[in-house]
Amino acid sequence: MAAQDGGAKMAAWARGVRGLLLDISGVLYDSGGSGGGVPIAGSAEAVRKIKASGLKLRFCTNETQATREKFVKKLQGLGFDISVAEVTAPAPAACRLLKERGLRPHLLVHDDLVPEFAEIDKTNPNCVVVGDAAENFSYANVNEAFQVLIGLEKPVLISLGRGRYYKETDGLKLDVGAYMKALEYACDVEAEVVGKPAKAFFESALAEMGVPPQEAIMIGDDIVSDVGGAQQCGMRAVQVRTGKYRPWFQNSSLR
Repeated sequence: MAAQDGGAKMAAWARGVRGLLLDISGVLYDSGGSGGGVPIAGSAEAVRKIKASGLKLRFCTNETQATREKFVKKLQGLGFDISVAEVTAPAPAACRLLKERGLRPHLLVHDDLVPEFAEIDKTNPNCVVVGDAAENFSYANVNEAFQVLIGLEKPVLISLGRGRYYKETDGLKLDVGAYMKALEYACDVEAEVVGKPAKAFFESALAEMGVPPQEAIMIGDDIVSDVGGAQQCGMRAVQVRTGKYRPWFQNSSLR
């Protein structure tokens, strides 16, 4: 009886939904390992069922260790029905911002992400873009980004997300947010976040899907970036118990 009541409540809560935003890392798969990652049990089939249901679907990720093309190819190899056109990611959004504002970035990003910025002028940098650089987060590289920022009259720091950590197959890893905070503190500057949980990022994904926020649900493993960001945009949101989810880390302001 309790299960029936729970199912009825969930059905009522989800009434009127026409689209879903899905996080990828920690929801569909855990990255890392020799194969580039491991699908989470049932996730590939869940994507197929969502698509067959007629709901609109958008993959909304803060992935910045590879270009969208390379990332999608990896996911396809893991059995997921996904295309580049279905993915909203921070790097393309950052490139649009850089062009609109005439900014020339110093890049502190993963080597595999650099091709996303191929058409961006990077001479004489007047801003810093930081992403999940993984092994590129050496002292020398972070300090070089600091030197660029501190040498600017009006420092501009653009961060491709602000996650604290994420899960790979061999455990939790520090995410871009930790390094973003270090640069903020050292240079007394507030980063502009391009990616989740920024409202503009969710709005872009919704526009690409053609669904208003009140008719969409975000599904992710990050209580702040996924759930909190979506709720601030007017969406409903669900936190899965996979990926970085930890039962002792909750946020009382989110429901």
